[in-house]
Amino acid sequence: MRPAIALVLLVAGGFTERTAADWQLNLKPGITEISRSVFDLHMLIFYICVAIAVVVFGVMLWSIIHHRKSRGAQAHNFHESTWVEILWTLIPFVILVAMALPASQTLMAMYDKREGDLTVQITGYQWKWRYQYVGEQVDFFSNLATSTAQINNEQPKGKNYLLEVDRPLVLPVNRKIRFLLTSNDVIHSWWVPALAVKKDAIPGFINEVWAIPEQTGTYRGQCAELCGRDHGFMPVVIEVVPQAEFDQWLADSRSAAEQRAGAAERDWSLDELMAHGETVYQSQCAACHQAGGEGVAGVFPALKGSRLIAEDPDAHIDIVLNGRSGTAMQAFGQQLDAVDLAAVITYERNAWGNRGEAVTPKQILALQGGDSSAGAAASSGADSAAVTPSAMMPADSAIEAEAETAVAASQEADSMVGAVDGQALYLQHCGACHQPSGLGVNGVFPALKGSALVTGPDESHIDIVIHGKPGTAMVAFGTQLSAEQLAAIISYERSAWDNGAAAVTADQVRARLSP
Repeated sequence: MRPAIALVLLVAGGFTERTAADWQLNLKPGITEISRSVFDLHMLIFYICVAIAVVVFGVMLWSIIHHRKSRGAQAHNFHESTWVEILWTLIPFVILVAMALPASQTLMAMYDKREGDLTVQITGYQWKWRYQYVGEQVDFFSNLATSTAQINNEQPKGKNYLLEVDRPLVLPVNRKIRFLLTSNDVIHSWWVPALAVKKDAIPGFINEVWAIPEQTGTYRGQCAELCGRDHGFMPVVIEVVPQAEFDQWLADSRSAAEQRAGAAERDWSLDELMAHGETVYQSQCAACHQAGGEGVAGVFPALKGSRLIAEDPDAHIDIVLNGRSGTAMQAFGQQLDAVDLAAVITYERNAWGNRGEAVTPKQILALQGGDSSAGAAASSGADSAAVTPSAMMPADSAIEAEAETAVAASQEADSMVGAVDGQALYLQHCGACHQPSGLGVNGVFPALKGSALVTGPDESHIDIVIHGKPGTAMVAFGTQLSAEQLAAIISYERSAWDNGAAAVTADQVRARLSP
């Protein structure tokens, strides 16, 4: 017994104060009055729970020991007691009131709507945060700064692994900060434990919360709502600084924004664009398209050797600015300025052995202003026909382009789209759930291979693709894809994996789309 006790003490002694801090599981007091109130409330309720547990389990343990059979204890035969029932009703009532009073005071303080000294609008994006200082002309995105080499276990993890950003949110100390939270895509949750702030960012809604940070320093948080593939890559970093330092930071940020606007008007060399573009690419694009531009087969298209990159720059610019509906490709036109956009597009067109021409900030400005001629004029004799978005699927781009040419040449080729073009469209829009093999995921996403729906009447198949299926993950594609694309996907599903069902035409799809 003594050696066992000594071992326990030795292990416990091995946890130094530093180790205990690293493994702290309890709440922290934080740096605001609200966070301390939350901490005190948490500890009060914790101590009450511990006291109740000690009393209840103590009585149970005493009763078990004192009334054990070996002592010859005999069970007493007794009935209800009014006083006991009154006591065990009043005591919990008093305990609940004792917890409710401070909890109500803390909640009332949390929802204080008085005007703040500074208002910051926070918008969640997949997978980054946008901070807009209302009325201060300061607006920027905050992205994960942890290198992909660390994420891929090619380098040792840093101290703040996955909790570091390229631009932190800077706040003044001892000022009431009002946060307005919303989202550009899905539901996120902005969580900073040191401020005792955790609020959902919901598309189409604005939630409000506030804090008065009372200590300078750097404080970290995360997105606390599962929001997609890179949910774990959405850290929050706040720097609380003295008021004078904050005022200087605001002035510097405004000046930098003005300089950036002016930088878009000057001429940039290819080397300058490539150097800056690599930085932008690593922070904005590498998570999906990979650091080497090789993409992820069937999920994120490769940029290395892509036809989209090799041909008309206008199509490349358009997809970066406006995104691609129905895919994970976001619209970066409102997220990056003209310099960043031109640099990253130029980098993609000239990295990894690609040989495309440079795109300048002036071209981006012209296109954003509605003048597409600037981009076309700089294409240096490239084919005037824009590359179709389907060129983003490298494995099937040539086949897809041929199929689209055939459709344009003759309506009779419509039935062939499903067998050729449909494969690329299926992988892009359907493969993630129903799997590239059509086998689905048992109990979650139904198999299409051998499915009675797929091999049965084409009207039922068309309807579920167009209108979706309420209550399931099957979304309605009728408003996302054209009739030709829908016919291509449906025809592919009906003919692939030995299903052997008849193809459908775009006219059949249009007939089901009509009210």
